[in-house]
Amino acid sequence: MKSFESLGLSRGLVESVQLIGFETPTPIQEQAIPVLLNGNRDFVGLAQTGTGKTAAFGLPLLDLVDDKSRDTQALVLAPTRELGLQIANDLENFSEKVKRFNIVAVYGGSSISEQIRKVKKGAQIIVATPGRLIDLIDRKAINLSTIRFVVLDEADEMLNMGFKDDLDKILSFTPKTKFTWLFSATMPREVRAIMKNYMTDPFELTVGEKNTGNVNIEHQYVLIQEKDRYAALKRILDYTPEIFGLIFCRTRIDTQKIAESLMKDGYNADSLHGDLTQQQRDRVMIKFRQRSLQILVATDVAARGIDVDDITHVIHLNIPDEMEFYTHRSGRTARAGKKGISIAMISKRELNKVKHIEKTLKSPFKRMMIPTGQEVCQKQLLALMNRVHEVKVNDAEIAEFLPAIEEQLADLTKQELIKRFASIEFNRFLDYYRNAPDLNAKGERGEGASADEKYISSGSRLFINLGKMDGLDVPGLLELVDEQTGLGKKDIGRIDLKGAYSFFEVEKDQAARVVEALNGGTYKGRPVRVEVTDGKESSGGGDGDRPYRKSKGSYGKGGGSYGKGPARTGQKKRW
Repeated sequence: MKSFESLGLSRGLVESVQLIGFETPTPIQEQAIPVLLNGNRDFVGLAQTGTGKTAAFGLPLLDLVDDKSRDTQALVLAPTRELGLQIANDLENFSEKVKRFNIVAVYGGSSISEQIRKVKKGAQIIVATPGRLIDLIDRKAINLSTIRFVVLDEADEMLNMGFKDDLDKILSFTPKTKFTWLFSATMPREVRAIMKNYMTDPFELTVGEKNTGNVNIEHQYVLIQEKDRYAALKRILDYTPEIFGLIFCRTRIDTQKIAESLMKDGYNADSLHGDLTQQQRDRVMIKFRQRSLQILVATDVAARGIDVDDITHVIHLNIPDEMEFYTHRSGRTARAGKKGISIAMISKRELNKVKHIEKTLKSPFKRMMIPTGQEVCQKQLLALMNRVHEVKVNDAEIAEFLPAIEEQLADLTKQELIKRFASIEFNRFLDYYRNAPDLNAKGERGEGASADEKYISSGSRLFINLGKMDGLDVPGLLELVDEQTGLGKKDIGRIDLKGAYSFFEVEKDQAARVVEALNGGTYKGRPVRVEVTDGKESSGGGDGDRPYRKSKGSYGKGGGSYGKGPARTGQKKRW
């Protein structure tokens, strides 16, 4: 394996990296740094999160930027405040003993006037989130005309978070002569579009096979009934007393509810979601990084960009509908070559999703049986004994208290002392798990078709000419169908979101009703067309849709809405 010195970095940077504790480069660093050091070509790096991408672009960037000039020469864009601050901090640590840079982090939730002041002092490198950078551009407080290098870190996450228009605007203010370095964990079509529009003959580097997950992550799933979801989560946590983990939920409400329930039940947990103020979010993240929190419950959007070392477990309370979300969730563990576990909690009807993820990641999922109450009690006792073995004894300071302790316990034999000591923890778990039921749902893959597969075989597949480009996501599509037809989540099968169109499934006897209810409306100003595809991928859904002018209403936040309340069977739509 190569050393950092052999990659062509300046001597000062090599020494700085060694002082930090980096010994050998990771695969992405080993292959990217020599290419980027040339500073004369666009670059695309595809690698999983936690593989060392910051150093892969940060070290050559520091060697190429002139610290004698006060011009802004490099711009690093990151999807979240947390990731931006982490990148800025890493760059400062790398360069501390080599060059005197003014590296400025620009992000929302903090004083914009203070950030403008720092930028105007002469920032050679700016690390920014797209939204706040747009604010500075609009205020004419930042000059991007001298930019030589633009780094798009976690590009797929930025696009998933809806920053495409912001990226287009930002890049339009940078010189055409700049070089763009793009790093991403996945390579969806939207990232390819960025490459096509803003890069010229980029050097493409893929570390590991495309669409494969981090090999250090062990993927597991548990099969549960919906009513047992929270009880099963508690049992998994109790069976893993040393857990330092992330729990993902679909919605802010679920996130807050689960976190509050865990705290009431005595777990060291907190939540992270979009309703928190920046100050509250910072406070939660500080506690989590310092391990004052053992469990963080989060939504996908809120957790993006979290870079915390040594997370042992990622638990998906609900398996995500988007493949990219599962990849990014799981990537929070097993970072920097360490091992980690990803556990998906699923019902039988979601088994086909697990099969799809297995196939895409080329990584097998192992079924984990939810432990019994007796197994939890045994695991907790062993963990307690391990803490007894590992505890550090301060002989000097405890000595004066020992006579009183020994006198208090003098009537107990060694055996009685051990039993009483162990029972302090054991009694609590024994009381809770006495006669605890089996929470494992019956059925396993291979035991006939899953509920989803049976549903699909008896359902109709519908095409709708709305997709991600329209700002549509899975919850939005579910809400749209529910609002106009009265069908709930349980009535809708598989959803497949594309760029300009999507597919979803309903029972055959509901298909005509759904088509009638949705056809002819508008969504954010775009005419809506829905049709039954009979399982075939429609070639329609682009800009060539038939004109529909019968409605003045619209779905969503585009202005106006259909009627008041859902259109039930037999009701007419109000236009």
